[in-house]
Amino acid sequence: MIVTQEWTHELSMMQQSVLLAAVRGADTLSKYNSGKYLLRWYRRCILLSAMDGRVLEDPVEPNGGSFTGPSVIWDADEHGHYYRAVNLSGRGRSTWEAALEDLVDQYIATLDEVPHHYQLHFMHAVEILGYKHPDQKIRDWWLGCYNRLVLDMHLHPETEEELDFRLGDSREQWLAVADPATRS
Repeated sequence: MIVTQEWTHELSMMQQSVLLAAVRGADTLSKYNSGKYLLRWYRRCILLSAMDGRVLEDPVEPNGGSFTGPSVIWDADEHGHYYRAVNLSGRGRSTWEAALEDLVDQYIATLDEVPHHYQLHFMHAVEILGYKHPDQKIRDWWLGCYNRLVLDMHLHPETEEELDFRLGDSREQWLAVADPATRS
């Protein structure tokens, strides 16, 4: 059984490697850090649920254990219909996108706590989701997250074409954009 979602198998091996490098997360962050909740959503976007081998299509569904568990909690009405996300700040949101934007706000506000090495893995993996995920709604959300992470570092976002060139399984292409110190 393969644990990655089928759509990831169409990516270059380098892009798949980047996705997998970010799955583990940063050990130095507390279990309840906003970055850990974003990571749960990230994992749901590339991995199959180990509990039942299926794709978890939103960050809300109460399934997936702690590794791919929900990123936000939804309040339910008396009939069990979910209607409002409650995020870490306790603010109610009407969409998962808005609730997760609050998590991105918190994550960026506390980036000094995140190891730089892991942050780069996460940012590059999020970029791949933002350009390659098959679901437009999910792809758009992750591209927005990627742009925020890049802009927070005072950098310019990479285009999809630049991403594909840099991570296209060609050593020559990778070397063309690599720093001389890392060209071994």
